[in-house]
Amino acid sequence: MGADMRFRGVISPVVVPDTPDHKLDIPSYERSIDRMVDAGVDGLFVLGSSGEVVFSTDGRRDQIIAESRRIIDGRVPLLVGIIDTETERVLEHGRRALELGADALVATAPFYALGGPAECEEHFRILRDELDAPLFAYDIPVCTHTKLSWQLLAKLGREGVLAGVKDSSGDEASFRMLVMANAADGGNMSILTGQELVVDGAYLYGADGSVPGLANVEPYGYVRMWQAAQVGDWATARAEQERLNRISRIFNVTSGVVGYAGGVGAFKTALWLMGIFNSNTMPRPVKALEGDNVDAIEAVLKDNGLL
Repeated sequence: MGADMRFRGVISPVVVPDTPDHKLDIPSYERSIDRMVDAGVDGLFVLGSSGEVVFSTDGRRDQIIAESRRIIDGRVPLLVGIIDTETERVLEHGRRALELGADALVATAPFYALGGPAECEEHFRILRDELDAPLFAYDIPVCTHTKLSWQLLAKLGREGVLAGVKDSSGDEASFRMLVMANAADGGNMSILTGQELVVDGAYLYGADGSVPGLANVEPYGYVRMWQAAQVGDWATARAEQERLNRISRIFNVTSGVVGYAGGVGAFKTALWLMGIFNSNTMPRPVKALEGDNVDAIEAVLKDNGLL
């Protein structure tokens, strides 16, 4: 797919199923990817936050990309996270991802050795110069401790450095300013929201798509919401969003867990209960949800017609 390709619609991040001995569960992975593609998603994003990128060795990253490419088989674009601490490491991941069939690359700001706006800008310019693929900036300051300003992102889009932005910052004002700036520049970038509970609002003010982790559990509603937004049916878009938000209670009904265990752990537990994953195993050292937490998620799924 060409470097000038636009990415729009529902680009679902892919939650990774693990076997009890912490290997990639390929049959479960096939079921999940096929289900999302059959539901009508417009692309898949692997090796992001939901895709265990920071838990994965280089060998496991390679396996996830290769299996994703094989299963997708050209049906939708494959976006691959090349997330790492600093530029040279990210470049290595990017080269390998392209060898394995990535259609686009997704990178965060550098982290751990913290810099400033100048270093972030240079980081993305180097990646674009040395990697022959559409490049997305992934704005996730909760993990990188750096917020990418909308002004910088708009500048990099205007100058052809970035093909798009995946915004998981939670800063809706900044996101809206970026959408406006991108539109004023002629819509050079695909601006995607990662805020899965307010996607309808993002579509209303011009976002090009969404990257909702909850689409692993319920892809059909996100596809219907996107389709409704394309024809200006905002009542349907709102209804779909509110239904999805009720399903998202799987994150709120657990107790005694925080962070990855409660978020991605809820995804994996729901997918396990629905028969898509063979287990809800988490990457070490994270413990899988069990007992009352599993029962609580099961109740939410039943209340919303998913079981």
